[in-house]
Order: sequence, then structure tokens, then C-alpha cells
Amino acid sequence: MYHPKMNHFDRTFRAMFDEVTRHIEDLYGDRYPLHPVRPPRGTTSSPQSDGLFNIGADFTAGYGSRYGRGYVIDVHMATLENVPEDERSEIIEQVVRKLEELLPHYFPQRNLEVFCEGSHFKICGDFSLGTV
Repeated sequence: MYHPKMNHFDRTFRAMFDEVTRHIEDLYGDRYPLHPVRPPRGTTSSPQSDGLFNIGADFTAGYGSRYGRGYVIDVHMATLENVPEDERSEIIEQVVRKLEELLPHYFPQRNLEVFCEGSHFKICGDFSLGTV
């Protein structure tokens, strides 16, 4: 069981990533055939469970990172086709651009930014819950 402020943060974070997923599906969703067991876009209650893309982020404590703790962005494509690295990079760049656009909208009171660290992109900044 989590604190209500953490639950609110998680719901807001998920809503933001659902919007990113819909945007990327609009741009690239018809480029590759779906994995045979993946439901078509819009057939489940969650954009992360259907369509070509599952875009989200996983928390990292940030040990060994110059940016510290944050969320590593994960872009998964549900296809059996080989996706060329240049296309994958283009898609990830679009994800990062959309996140940079949406972060101030979804989290206006926080200073959250997207950074590139090695081959990964990471959301870092103020994740505090205030007074709990």
C-alpha cells in the first residue's frame, strides 16, 4: 500500500506515458506488423497493452549515475520484424521530444528534465512528495 501522494504521482506519470504512446502510435504505429499475440491498438483498456508500442519508465536509484535517481525511459516495440537502429533512434528521439513537451504540463510544480546518459534516456529532477 502506497501513500496517496505516491499513488497520485504514479497515476499522473502513467497518464503522461499513455499520451506519449498514443502520439508515437499515430506517427509510427503502421510501420511494422504486430507480434502475433499482441492485440491491435485500441482493443484493450490501456495503450501499454495493445498496439505496436509499450512506452514507460522504470525507477532507478541512480547509483553510479551523474544525474542520480530517476526513471529510465523504456520503448518496447511489439513486432517480430527487425527494426533498423536508425529508425529506432528516430522513434526514441520523438519520445524524448514529446516527454519534454508534456513534463511541464503534467508536473508543473516540479523541475523534471530528460537527460541522455550513455545509451539511455532518463527523467530526473524533483520527485519529492512534500510533507507526508
